[in-house]
Amino acid sequence: MMDFKQGRAAVALVLGATGGIGGHVARGLAERGWTVRALSRKADEAALREPDLEWIQGDAMNAKDVSAAAEGVEVIVHAVNPPGYRDWDRLVLPMLDNTIAAARRVGARIVLPGTVYNFGPDTFPLPTEDSPQHPITRKGAIRVEMERRLKAASDEGVAVLIVRAGDFFGPRAGGSWFSQGMVTGGKPVTAVTRPNTEGTGHQWAYLPDVAETMMRLLDRRADLPNFACFHMRGVWDGDGNQLIEAVSRVAGRTVKVRAFPWWIVPFAAPFVRLFREVKEMRYLWAVPLRMGNDRLVAFLGEEPSTPIDEAVRATLVDMKAL
Repeated sequence: MMDFKQGRAAVALVLGATGGIGGHVARGLAERGWTVRALSRKADEAALREPDLEWIQGDAMNAKDVSAAAEGVEVIVHAVNPPGYRDWDRLVLPMLDNTIAAARRVGARIVLPGTVYNFGPDTFPLPTEDSPQHPITRKGAIRVEMERRLKAASDEGVAVLIVRAGDFFGPRAGGSWFSQGMVTGGKPVTAVTRPNTEGTGHQWAYLPDVAETMMRLLDRRADLPNFACFHMRGVWDGDGNQLIEAVSRVAGRTVKVRAFPWWIVPFAAPFVRLFREVKEMRYLWAVPLRMGNDRLVAFLGEEPSTPIDEAVRATLVDMKAL
């Protein structure tokens, strides 16, 4: 992507380029001709795996590191999250504040991968981009505060793009429900664990499609408002069976379907951080929640969408489950 006015390639800084969505966006922008910088605490190791990116040693928790890495960039992709839900209360907002400060200083647009956690049951089953945000979880409250700070920054001149999507799956989606709660990696898949009751719909998002959507929006960044928010439709599993059936087709066998052991979660939650977070998020599996993509389609003309079998195959290959 050339900036013809300046005669140079557009430059982006990606925070979280070693992760799922950050990694897909970073590689995709580089393939589009962007110069992509990636901040990492282990830059030398990351450079061996992804030599096409410009790796910079630093920490998203360090304001000076983020500011220095952002020098001259047009876009900052804020896709960094503490792994395993660890220290969210302590780390998430300071990292975002560092990104906002850097973007304000250099005049960059911030891009944030958003989630459904912002919304409470009062907006179900069809929350829109402008629905009120009344979360019922700690993680949801943090997400709301993140977007509140971004909106405040945009009111002061910082350009912001938020793309909200459902539960991630796909290559490099290591911390997803699909890879941690439904399918066991490292061996051929023979069984799938169903988190929702049969007949209850659930919204998924294939990581490469989310990344492609963000990049197409950035291709048209000159047409975006200063604060832009879009919902993706993603993969809507209307009865809770479609993703499981795709796994069976791709695996070439009928897989066993087991119910997720929700009964054990309250007992484990006091001792295991992951189960505490899972307990909070159970409501998202108990009711159908579906974000529509009308605004996105009106702007782009279409939503990037990989056929479900192709998406599931790529996910299972990445998990070494075929």
